[in-house]
Amino acid sequence: MSELQINTTQNVNISFKAASLGERILAFIIDLVILLAYLRAAFYIIEAMGFSGINDKWSKIAISSLLFLPAMFYTLVSEVYMEGQTLGKKVLKIKVVKIDGFQASFLDFFMRWVFRLVDVYLIGGTGAVAILSVAISKNSQRLGGMASGTAVISIKNLYNINSTILENIEDTYKATFPSVINLSDNDMRIIKDTYAIAFKGKDYKTIDKLRIKVEEITKTKKGDLRNSEYLKVIMKDYTHFTQDM
Repeated sequence: MSELQINTTQNVNISFKAASLGERILAFIIDLVILLAYLRAAFYIIEAMGFSGINDKWSKIAISSLLFLPAMFYTLVSEVYMEGQTLGKKVLKIKVVKIDGFQASFLDFFMRWVFRLVDVYLIGGTGAVAILSVAISKNSQRLGGMASGTAVISIKNLYNINSTILENIEDTYKATFPSVINLSDNDMRIIKDTYAIAFKGKDYKTIDKLRIKVEEITKTKKGDLRNSEYLKVIMKDYTHFTQDM
C-alpha cells in the first residue's frame, strides 16, 4: 500500500495510505452486486405490472432507459452526496479525496465518472485500464483520478488520533468566534488532524502556519491567545455552533 502526500489547504503536507488495488476491486464488486440487485428488482416489478404486455418497442425502450438511469448515475451521485464514497467504498473504508487538499467538487466527481468509460469498460468491462493505471501510477490513480486530481485513500486509520471533528464541551460553554461557521466539516477535520499531528511531533512552525490560515479563513485574530489555545478555541466553537445541526 503506497503512501500519498497531500498538501492541505492549510499549506501542510499530510501522509495518507492510498487504497490498495484489492480494496478498490472489492468495493467495485460490492457496488456492482448492489446495482445488479436493483436492476433485477426493478425489472421484476415492471414485469409484474404488465411490462411484457406493452407492444410498442419505443415505449419499452423508454421504460427500460428510465430504469437504467439510477444505475448509470449511481457512482456519480453517491460520491457527490457521500463525500467521495459509494456504498462499496464505505464498506471498505476508502474514499476519494483531492490530492491538493481541497474538497473535491462536483466537476471532479463528474470527471472521474466520465473516465469510467475508459478505465472500467473499454476492454470488455474488465477494468484492465484502471487496474494497470492504479498499479503503475505514482499516487495509485486510474485515468479518471489523474484527470480530476483525485486519489482513493484508506480511512481505516485516518481518525486514530481524533475519531471525530467535534470537541467535548460543557453545556455552559460560551463561544468566542461565531465566524467559525464559515468552515466546512472537511475544513475542520483537516484543521484538527493537522494540529494533532503537529502538536504530537512538536512541530510549532506548522501550528503557526495553521493558525495564520485559520485566521485568514474565519477572519478572526488570536489576540492574547497562544497558537495552540487559539486553535483549540476554534475547534470548540465549531462544536458549539454545529453539534445540534
